[in-house]
Amino acid sequence: MKILFPLLLTLILAAPALFGADESARVAIKNKSSFNLDAGTRNPFSPIGWKPTGRVASGSGGTSQGEVPPGAFVVSTITVDGATHFAIINGKSMQEGQQFGLQIGTQIYQVMVKRIEDGQVILTRTNEEIVVPLRRK
Repeated sequence: MKILFPLLLTLILAAPALFGADESARVAIKNKSSFNLDAGTRNPFSPIGWKPTGRVASGSGGTSQGEVPPGAFVVSTITVDGATHFAIINGKSMQEGQQFGLQIGTQIYQVMVKRIEDGQVILTRTNEEIVVPLRRK
């Protein structure tokens, strides 16, 4: 009995191969799906009412004219220690006098950190001053 059960199980599992069973039919893909967003359209996977903030561009690209809204900046931390002032703006550590590129859509704006104060950061772009308060949660 001990030998009969493993032998019977092996025979059942090997039966399709022994009797020449056909291979399973392959599934052919007719239409491969894709997902492309046009510039300026809302991502359907983002929460309703969520507005993307501008992000800091890694390189210094071309500049364009126009106003930069204060909502494009998120100041999450400000450190004021004697003569050194640091702020985390859009997830990047910045200090006074530092210049960076802010990308909104396809445009890159050159912005400079003019002054870091307790509770707010003052940024400049051309002749425009942008006051961004510290976001407290």
